[in-house]
Amino acid sequence: MIDVRNIDELARRLAELVPPGLNAAGQDLANNFKDTLRAGLRRMDLVTREEFDVQRAVLLRTREKLEALEARVAELEQRPASDE
Repeated sequence: MIDVRNIDELARRLAELVPPGLNAAGQDLANNFKDTLRAGLRRMDLVTREEFDVQRAVLLRTREKLEALEARVAELEQRPASDE
């Protein structure tokens, strides 16, 4: 899930960029910024950090197994035909 604090902070910073004469609309703009940012991020079909970390761990385990199998195949290929 997207960290709401980061979205809130970004929306607050965007609202601060509004000219001083429009401060009355500042909170409304901040809320609109938040909604727009959240909607945009949802459309991006992002994965959570937890999902990313799980898949990274799976990839690392798979890579380790592949390297072990490659080493084993290389070892077997080095054996003379009479040892098989």
